[in-house]
Amino acid sequence: MQTMLVPSIGVLQKQLHASPVAASWVVLSSALLASAVLTPLISRLGDSHGKRRVLIAVLLVYLAGTIGCAASRNIGALIGFRAVQGVALSILPLSFGLIRETLPPQRIAWGLGLASGLVAGASGVGLLAGGLIVDHTSWRWLFVAGGALITATLLLTLRTVPESPETSRAPLDLPGAGLLGLSLVSVLLGLTEGPSWGWNSPAVLGLFALCVVVFALFVLYERSCDHPLVDIKLLAHRPILMTHLGAFMLGANQFIFYVLVPKLAELPNGLPPQSAQLVTYGFGASVTGAGLIMLPGTLLGLPASSAASRIEMSFGPRTPLVLGLVMSAVGSVLMALLHAAVWQVVLFYIVVAVGAGFAVAALPKLIHNITSPTQNATANGINTVARTVGGAVGSQLGTAILTTWAINGTSLPSGRGFTVAFAVGAAVAAGGALPALWTHARSAPPTAEADADQVSAPAMAADR
Repeated sequence: MQTMLVPSIGVLQKQLHASPVAASWVVLSSALLASAVLTPLISRLGDSHGKRRVLIAVLLVYLAGTIGCAASRNIGALIGFRAVQGVALSILPLSFGLIRETLPPQRIAWGLGLASGLVAGASGVGLLAGGLIVDHTSWRWLFVAGGALITATLLLTLRTVPESPETSRAPLDLPGAGLLGLSLVSVLLGLTEGPSWGWNSPAVLGLFALCVVVFALFVLYERSCDHPLVDIKLLAHRPILMTHLGAFMLGANQFIFYVLVPKLAELPNGLPPQSAQLVTYGFGASVTGAGLIMLPGTLLGLPASSAASRIEMSFGPRTPLVLGLVMSAVGSVLMALLHAAVWQVVLFYIVVAVGAGFAVAALPKLIHNITSPTQNATANGINTVARTVGGAVGSQLGTAILTTWAINGTSLPSGRGFTVAFAVGAAVAAGGALPALWTHARSAPPTAEADADQVSAPAMAADR
């Protein structure tokens, strides 16, 4: 649902008489802001009240939001129901926690890799499916298709997923959730509105300053709280901190490409003749055609994620993350140098997407290795938020670069703008790989000492 809406932004502007900013809130911003606030809280509920029970509740709310989107009559209602859909990002940490609890130890790495690969692959398939639906039917069918998938998932969950065998019931840290949510909303709102308000505007700078101040208050509060939403000792533990940093950089790199590749593929399609004459690059593809260009890479991300467990067993648990980010950086460099032909973009995006497949599969397994079962969903929730915030940064970074390097006298992106943006994507991926190279887990985190016997000996030995 996140990427399936990307092709619809122009259609939503036209049919709902919306501004570009309002349409972007529908496609990304509203759901992103809501998910940033809700995911840590819902993940904690999963740890304390049972992941299956919370997953079912999340799917019901997600379905209600999707039905509301399909029935929306104006842009305001659509933005509101998209915010309700933001609850869905918590499905990932809940699912990773259920995999850890349900599968036998020797199958956990495979299960986490498969789930991660499906997440990565579905993003690209969503672009293609969204293009096909928007090109041939109403945008409302995007939500009808999504609702059908959610209903099937809900029924299968009710039938097959067992309840969590153990829970650590604790009072819900609502003040902590409020502080973390306000901090995340501040930075995401600043990133979302920066291009339209101006990056140096008092409003944007004030939002970033508010984020820093509130996050500092959140850390202070959590350190003194008896039942914190986020264990600060766990968050500050170097291996898990570097895992979150890797997730952030991976999300930024992925969304830079989600913005740039469809834009490059569709130019100069849809431009007035006088503007189209200024654009000497691009492939003139339809929305569906742009999705097809990305499809080979996204489909190959699934087997890459499945292969990550074998790489981990041979070379250590951090190797798939490092390898994935390095591959994404290499693919980004190649794309910066050569993107004049369709085959170049297809081939180099495959390198980027396969790298993302390795990295995505590595993240939940690393969290599994260095957290106790009672903290797993919460830690995965923070990791998911880190990747989401990285995605927001990446999408806005890509857009800002294209705006800055526009053709003189126009708002059209120049060829140099794409080159610079792809190069920045390479720097982002490399920036995530370096800390992972320098860091390895030597022992269980301080908060997990009591549960150390629940963490598999092979995993801890491999992490050492």
